[in-house]
Amino acid sequence: MKPRHHICSLLLLILQLSWVGCMRAPHDVVPSSEPLVIYPDYQNVTVPCNIAPLNFMLRGDYDAIAFQLKDSSGNMLFSFCDKGTKMIFDEYAWQGMMQSYTGQQLTATLMARRAGDGQWVQFPDFGWTISSDKIDPFITYRLIEPGYEVWDNVCIEERCTENFASRLLADGRQLGNRCMNCHTHGGDRGQYSFFYLRGEGGGTILNREGKLRKVTLRSPQMHGGTVYGDWHPSGRYAVFSTNVIIPAFHADSHRRLEVYDTESDLCVADFDRDTILLCPLVTNTATSYETFPAFSADGRWIYFCTADNPCGDTLPSATELRDKIHDLHYSLCRLAFDAETGTFGNQIDTIYNARLEGHSVSFPKCSPNGQYLCFTLSDSGTFPIWHREARLGFLRLAGDDIVACIPTDENGTYHSWSHNSRWIAFASKRTDGQYGRVYFAHVEDNGLSKPLTLPQADPEMDDWNLLSYNIPDLSTEPVAFDQNDVKTLFEQVSAAPFR
Repeated sequence: MKPRHHICSLLLLILQLSWVGCMRAPHDVVPSSEPLVIYPDYQNVTVPCNIAPLNFMLRGDYDAIAFQLKDSSGNMLFSFCDKGTKMIFDEYAWQGMMQSYTGQQLTATLMARRAGDGQWVQFPDFGWTISSDKIDPFITYRLIEPGYEVWDNVCIEERCTENFASRLLADGRQLGNRCMNCHTHGGDRGQYSFFYLRGEGGGTILNREGKLRKVTLRSPQMHGGTVYGDWHPSGRYAVFSTNVIIPAFHADSHRRLEVYDTESDLCVADFDRDTILLCPLVTNTATSYETFPAFSADGRWIYFCTADNPCGDTLPSATELRDKIHDLHYSLCRLAFDAETGTFGNQIDTIYNARLEGHSVSFPKCSPNGQYLCFTLSDSGTFPIWHREARLGFLRLAGDDIVACIPTDENGTYHSWSHNSRWIAFASKRTDGQYGRVYFAHVEDNGLSKPLTLPQADPEMDDWNLLSYNIPDLSTEPVAFDQNDVKTLFEQVSAAPFR
């Protein structure tokens, strides 16, 4: 049997010939006076060795392209020349290239023919660093209109990050056109997950090791239903916030929508006993809001965000909160949790003091190796999805201690970790300010690599897709259900109550 790398090299050599387009090679090429603009922007990025092909298109007034790729020794891997402005890779050859050149930097050269005068121009080279750190092969996200008023055209999709295969986990058209919120994985194999199905006949769709249930996560002591949540590593528990949320609009045309908590607390659901555990330190306290809880990697801590009620102990109106938005700052705190006894600690530690720092924290998520905590940092408030200044930040952890805070300049919200803790996935509206897209970034000692847009079979897809990708969540395995299982559960099973 031939060594695997020899087989891959032979495959690349064979496919190299088939990738050459029907046009002859560029001639009389001159340097471009314009910068290279491609979408997605895959220039000088770090790439997981198992990622789907980085198909892209050239922006601008051009009618043909030529593309070359060389290895770190300058050897030509392949060249392509054809009419049009899209570079679409063969999937099998791409996979072989990724396997053969893991750990290396590849150099890309792009030339284009101007549509007006037929002149060929060459852009500056750019590089791809092929990382040996794999990204989780599956990601789920909600597809939703990017406004606040349309919520009945919603679905939850699972996509393979290694190719372009996808399937629906829940389709709003099968479920009475009702709202769903996002799918959250847990466990080192993604063997636990949940999402909410709103309205009459709905509930929390709970998946534990492939067993699907519909439950009502609410007890008589709670002022509202559960909203944001995260799994305990054991799979027995999940921590949730209970939020009473109101929207408000800005008079400033550059800012669209603000969302506020008028009441919010924390609770833990025990899925073995179908009970809700309430913590007296953070429950039914009108003077503060608690939200965005997440377990630490070892399950010993609950990280969460909290802010003082700007109206004291009075239930505020939307107008009052809108006028006080610049005074609403959420700090990052933590609370001990004992999984053996299902009990909470007796003190709250402040990790990031928003009052002192002048910012607001949301969406804390701990890396599976326990070394980092990622969060979103914005100027104020609790709904950073419409905040253009919102950016990702990190805390470097060493046991129970904070080693360093690493802010980044990367606009993004709703992040999740790969199970090797080397990649994060997050949503961002950085392209046009309206539509959320999925990005991946490699976690490095000083922050993040340049983000990489989720590849598509047709790079033009993001131009005509009018749905936002919302709350991307990574997993090592596909979930053991699909849209038909959810439809059956919705139509035939009543939600089991919790107490």
